[in-house]
Amino acid sequence: MLTPQENERLTQIGAETPMGRLLRCYWYPIAAASELMRHPTKQVRILGEDLVLYRDGRGKLGLIGAYCAHRRAGMVYGIPESDGLRCPYHGWKYDADGRCTEQPFEETVRPDKKLKENIKLPSYPVEELGGLIFGYLGRQPAPLLPRWDLLVEENAWREVGYTTTGCNWLQSAENILDPVHVEWLHGVFRNFAADRTGRHERRRKRIRHVKIAFDLANYGIIKRRILEHETEDSDDWKIGHWLVFPCTQKGPDMLRFRVPVDATHTAQWYYSVHPLSDGERQTDAAIPLYDMPSPTLDEHGQPRVDQLDGDVDPQDNAIFVSQEPICDRTKETLGESDRGVVMYRHLLDLQMKLVEEGRDPMNVFRDAAANVRLDLPTESRERFLTGRLGPRARQSRRYRSILRVPA
Repeated sequence: MLTPQENERLTQIGAETPMGRLLRCYWYPIAAASELMRHPTKQVRILGEDLVLYRDGRGKLGLIGAYCAHRRAGMVYGIPESDGLRCPYHGWKYDADGRCTEQPFEETVRPDKKLKENIKLPSYPVEELGGLIFGYLGRQPAPLLPRWDLLVEENAWREVGYTTTGCNWLQSAENILDPVHVEWLHGVFRNFAADRTGRHERRRKRIRHVKIAFDLANYGIIKRRILEHETEDSDDWKIGHWLVFPCTQKGPDMLRFRVPVDATHTAQWYYSVHPLSDGERQTDAAIPLYDMPSPTLDEHGQPRVDQLDGDVDPQDNAIFVSQEPICDRTKETLGESDRGVVMYRHLLDLQMKLVEEGRDPMNVFRDAAANVRLDLPTESRERFLTGRLGPRARQSRRYRSILRVPA
């Protein structure tokens, strides 16, 4: 159980809050590269800030404030040019540093006024890696964008899923350190939902946890477990998988990024990597982007179990939202299964204190030689988590119908 002050310290992400300063030390995915193939601008909300991502006429990325300094027109409608983004309303133009470089009418009638010299929109570094576009909103100089193993994997076929969940970022992140929920939410409850919908083929054999452990490691926390009928020789126990600090999950073939949108919304990016088939090729711009379904209540306020009898991610997201927009941790009762959650909260507190002292927290990289490829060993598979893969693996009609690929 936390005090109200402790809960607020962990959940509030404003720029001047302790957690906000910590979270701004990191790069986060803000788009798939394929999105800017369809249209060169994208509205972005991250860490409570409204921004616009764009690719200019030379192919350079920019991330600037969402609204023109003139009459607050949305720059998502901006016109990309070779050296910036032009507001469609009156033609004011901004470069990737947010500086206003042109004001056509003002410069014509008052060339001596030089109004543009005092105008600058917020602007942030942006980089592309592995088919994702990342933004950084923290203090300068910006650290290196981490080159996690799956992002730089060669000869791989990738796909990206996305959803926004109506809850605070910490609810989603803490779930990574909760192994026992798999037994119940993705097992017992899944079977209950399958029985309710009559889709009995979606039932899964009951699994039971015998032992769990959590290790503080170089890149975050490793979660390990032994299931019934397993031994300590199993990959799940010897290797496990990661919470990559501050809020990313790493499994055998996926990275799932939890990105704080604001205090009560979280963006989730599902990044999956599969072996290429013979003769198969894929460019970053052609990586498919699909919508991860978000579970809803029906017109009577009851759970839509037809959305919850298969894939694990809608089950997780339903529970996150059910904890209210910001979970009241002053009322929780923690048990033995929550040791990983407690470890994570202590780690967050420690890293916030480092930032308050002006030091770099965990996973802030500044040495390029040490950032060529950051390997995150994991168990070979999670055989009880069937249904986690994206549309390439499932090839289901429902997912193919919402698959978004560049034209």
